[in-house]
Amino acid sequence: MPGATWTAEGVNFCIFSKNARQVELFLYTSADSPEPLQIITLDPEIHRTYFFWHVFVEGLRPGAYYTWRVDGGRELVDLWARGVSDSVWNRQQAIRDPGAADNSIRAIVTTDSEVGSRKSPLTPDLNGAVIYELHVGGFTRHPSSGVQHPGTFSGMIEKIPYLQELGVTHVELLPVMAFDAQDVPPAVAARSLTNYWGYSPHSFFSPHPHFCVRPDHGTSRNEFRELVDALHAAGIRVILDVVFNHTAEGGADGPIINFKGFANDTFYLLDPADPRRYSNYSGCGNTINCNHPLVTRFIVNCLEWWVEEMGVDGFRFDLASVFVRGEDGTPLAHPPLPWDIELSRTLARLPLIAEAWDASGLYHVGGFPGLSWTEWNGRYRDVIRRFVRGDRGIIGEVASCIAGSSELYADDGRLPDNSINFITCHDGFTLRDLVSYNCKHNEANGEENRDGSNENLSWNCGAEGETDDAGVNTLRCRQAKNFIAILMASRGVPMLMAGDEILRTQHGNNNAWCQDNELSWLDWRLVQTEQSMFEFVRGTIGLRRRHPSLIRNAFFTGRPVPGRDILDITWHGIRLNEPAWHDGSTQFLAYTIAGVTVHEEDLHVILNMADLSIEVPLPTIADRNWYLAVDTFEHANSGIFLPANQRPVVSATWRVQPRSVLIFENRVGGTPL
Repeated sequence: MPGATWTAEGVNFCIFSKNARQVELFLYTSADSPEPLQIITLDPEIHRTYFFWHVFVEGLRPGAYYTWRVDGGRELVDLWARGVSDSVWNRQQAIRDPGAADNSIRAIVTTDSEVGSRKSPLTPDLNGAVIYELHVGGFTRHPSSGVQHPGTFSGMIEKIPYLQELGVTHVELLPVMAFDAQDVPPAVAARSLTNYWGYSPHSFFSPHPHFCVRPDHGTSRNEFRELVDALHAAGIRVILDVVFNHTAEGGADGPIINFKGFANDTFYLLDPADPRRYSNYSGCGNTINCNHPLVTRFIVNCLEWWVEEMGVDGFRFDLASVFVRGEDGTPLAHPPLPWDIELSRTLARLPLIAEAWDASGLYHVGGFPGLSWTEWNGRYRDVIRRFVRGDRGIIGEVASCIAGSSELYADDGRLPDNSINFITCHDGFTLRDLVSYNCKHNEANGEENRDGSNENLSWNCGAEGETDDAGVNTLRCRQAKNFIAILMASRGVPMLMAGDEILRTQHGNNNAWCQDNELSWLDWRLVQTEQSMFEFVRGTIGLRRRHPSLIRNAFFTGRPVPGRDILDITWHGIRLNEPAWHDGSTQFLAYTIAGVTVHEEDLHVILNMADLSIEVPLPTIADRNWYLAVDTFEHANSGIFLPANQRPVVSATWRVQPRSVLIFENRVGGTPL
């Protein structure tokens, strides 16, 4: 087994290096020991099997630190390290002086018996899921979090009751594999900023040490596992955002951490005309050679390990279109890596979510290789953003997104749950900023506002940034609720970004990747000050979860549901049954969804993104009355009307207020409103 494997007799060390002629193992007593306790030189006649170098050290115990050195170069961290420490790591020094001693990331000997092999007890699929994307550090780092260990796996455990109250079913954790927080450009470093998001990995089998309470005690595996166990006990599944498109080693001007020293020409895509140059389809300096057989096996084994040993329930893959590129960078018709992941016996039934594009132009939304891959639906995000800000004449696209994006997924047998529907994510504006800024404001990043997307499809509601104008703020809150209401009333899998349920702001920064400070952290005081928004998000999640018709993993047919004289979906314009598909000026759409069982209430949803109120008819369904469940224009309360507090509507029409969303449920009986 590669890595460091502890037994009662000692530790077996094993590493892969195809081209090495001399390999040395450095043992240290602590994370910051200035000198190694022992240096063991491996004899290739005894300690090499094919391209694997291995040695057994008798009597060594868990908690020991170690590095490798190949052919007299710098010390390297184990590719299979189960725990790491970067206490003595200085990235810039490693770049300036590659041979400097006492400057390496060190691996820690851990023991499998601390954790054991155990898979998640929860059902792995995404049917009925509501995903909540969060950053482990930023979730509890703010002083207002009140947790014992802010910014850690342990701190997050204390906030699980909040996640339960909100009603989410899955958390999607931004990178938790060990990453180099020092990997930032000089101008960013000059502002004492760090790589906060964590998309700069170096040790794929190790939890990030800075999310641990005791990072230098070899307990990172236990601390992460405790978080997973606690989430599972609360009925919440865990999805990891993983980065297998590049590493923290960057290009030719980056440091040597591990892969460059052990297997540079195997692990990275290199320029065929000049192997000293790294192909850069990731935009981060290098590109992992994903479809090399050894690299494919490394990645699949790593994913299987996080499932079998750490209990995670699925993965979201950053810039996953890199997985399609062959060794010369050309897209492959049948790339091995996506198929090997999907066909792994361990991974086959888990959610596998692709960010189906890369930094060099590949875009696979609706067509990522494989049979069952789920995708971040960037088209859904863009269409719904345009509609809510007031763009005209796109209701056909809006309807397609609401109905599960069949034009993207139905042609090859995929289903609505293959679409992750989202309005915001870590990469871009927060929901509050989406309705408060027309332009990005990234000056704090130190890159003269050149970074981050220029096309945000946002609208500031009449004033740029924070304002005391009550009318503007009321409209912004309504727009935020409109986004959430549409998201929860769409087929597909909805994803929220942490803090949007309480209108967290980044003050217009749409690329806060380097902001490990209050700009990015979740301010828990907002739970009280933005209680109306929290109640609205919780209420729409609750409405979604009590309606099987919204979470059913099938496309609408436009045909009657069995046993009833009602279509599974009916589209409307200002007049019933007359959607204005070809009206280039309309900003209005309504639809009626039939319950999938005789006991489920039907739904009627009205979307008015115009600046005028409109009187519209409500459909008539025999023996049933409509009840108002959601009204984003409602100012007196959150805009959520729970079934116990609903009153039936007797009027045949309803006046829909400007820029608002209404959702009605129907049932038999009741006292008219």
